[in-house]
Amino acid sequence: MVKQRVKEMLLAAARAAWEAGELASCNFPEANIEEPRAGAHGDLATNFAMAGASAQKMPPRQIAQAIVGHLADPEGLIEKTEIAGPGFINFFIRPSAWLPVLSEIHEKEGSFGSADLGQGCRVQVEFVSANPTGPLHIGHGRGAVVGDTIASLLSFCGYRVDREYYINDAGNQIHTLGKSVFLRCREIDGRSIEFPEEAYQGEYIYEIAKSAISQKGQQLLDTDEEEAVKICAGLAADEILASIKNDLENLGVLFDNWYSEQQLYDTGRVNRTLAFLEKQGLVYENDGAKWFAASKLGDEKDRVVVRKNGQTTYFASDIAYHLEKYERGYEQIIDVWGADHHGYVPRLSAALKALGKREEQFRVILTQLVNLLRKGRPVSMSTRAGRFVTLRDVTEEVGRDAARFIFLTRHHESPLDFDLEVAKARTNDNPVYYVQYVHARIASIWKKGAEEKGINTSSPGNLSLLCEAEEIGLLKQLARYPETVAVAAELMEPHRIAYYLMDLAALFHAYYNKHKVLTDDPELTKPRLYMVLAIQKVIGNGLNLLGVSAPEIM
Repeated sequence: MVKQRVKEMLLAAARAAWEAGELASCNFPEANIEEPRAGAHGDLATNFAMAGASAQKMPPRQIAQAIVGHLADPEGLIEKTEIAGPGFINFFIRPSAWLPVLSEIHEKEGSFGSADLGQGCRVQVEFVSANPTGPLHIGHGRGAVVGDTIASLLSFCGYRVDREYYINDAGNQIHTLGKSVFLRCREIDGRSIEFPEEAYQGEYIYEIAKSAISQKGQQLLDTDEEEAVKICAGLAADEILASIKNDLENLGVLFDNWYSEQQLYDTGRVNRTLAFLEKQGLVYENDGAKWFAASKLGDEKDRVVVRKNGQTTYFASDIAYHLEKYERGYEQIIDVWGADHHGYVPRLSAALKALGKREEQFRVILTQLVNLLRKGRPVSMSTRAGRFVTLRDVTEEVGRDAARFIFLTRHHESPLDFDLEVAKARTNDNPVYYVQYVHARIASIWKKGAEEKGINTSSPGNLSLLCEAEEIGLLKQLARYPETVAVAAELMEPHRIAYYLMDLAALFHAYYNKHKVLTDDPELTKPRLYMVLAIQKVIGNGLNLLGVSAPEIM
């Protein structure tokens, strides 16, 4: 790629200048090549001379002059260079230098932009992991799409990735779920009940209670309450989990593994993990409870792992669970959580440090809230009372593609406004429609060119005819794709792909409005068609990474 070749030429020129005695040191800084915001400053630029001034003990402009004087460009990529300001080196690239990206796209097709950054490193991405106590809401949907797309990006960039859902099927919330269902069963049977405030109150609890009565009949109502609550808890958790799986599948999210919290207790892993930490002097007793000495390892205070009543906390099982992940052979684990869990990160990081894990082996991605709107106005929700728009409602109303794409139109650390009407609109205001329409439009152009005009679409023709300013802009954008993918994977920021696709779509729309692809001149039509087919391939590639379809007809 052009940027990489310029970087190589820059470093070679710096070494040549040092060997010629024009630079004092061969201790060179990182060669950062960026795209200037203003086109007048060239296609690419670097602050290499300024970054190396302290090592060279020379003015940056003098360093820049020495480097430019030794710049070798055997491929003729650079049209001219200029030294600007305190020592920036600006590179003006020949338009023809961008053309090879087209053949690369056509040759690599779906693998264009892939890389081997991970070199087979085993990674687990755990996401959603909502308690099986109620339907998924739109916030869960955002976490699901962010986690799923991060996993796809990492896989595309050479990591071996598994997706996992951690089922919180142990503890008080499951007992509360069982009691909520049991009480509704009694109510349906005509008995007088007092429904506690902490119980789950959504309409779905009634539906599960009806199902429980249908399955177990009068026997359930006549059973000892403690046993009946346990039965109801199991039935409800299974039913809700099945619904969760279905909702996620409808969103295009599939998991390699569903891991039960209860099995950590059944296998004794929680107790073994706590015993190990106790031997290390990191778990101690105080006031009848057991505490993890998290403050020794970077957390703000120590944390309870066993309560006074002998019950372990969620934190205790989380420590055991994360240790077990590493024991399965994962070299890096990534958790995608809601923003309300930000305070939980330091304590779990402290626990993993105590277990001998390096900081870079654990990463938490926090997703901010989603504001659900309709025509710009908030949709009211009350999760405690069970009155809220579910993820299923949203997916069914706007469709999988729109839901996934819109979830990725903001950085995951920024709140997201999700307008249901915009998501359904077949206009350019809808970002997924805006991008998918380009893919479909090019499919139509290709069909017309091949079938009606008999253009051989496998032949690029004379690519030097692609010299319009809009064409060069499109070629440069296509060349940015591999770096965009790599950065998105390294930073785990999948919104970068969505942004890229919207920018590419905007450039195509501008080009298409100004220039014909299928012209009266077959020699001009061939390279233009070859170029737009490359655009279509990249858009299809990017949409696939986001889990969004690339339609041929719209």
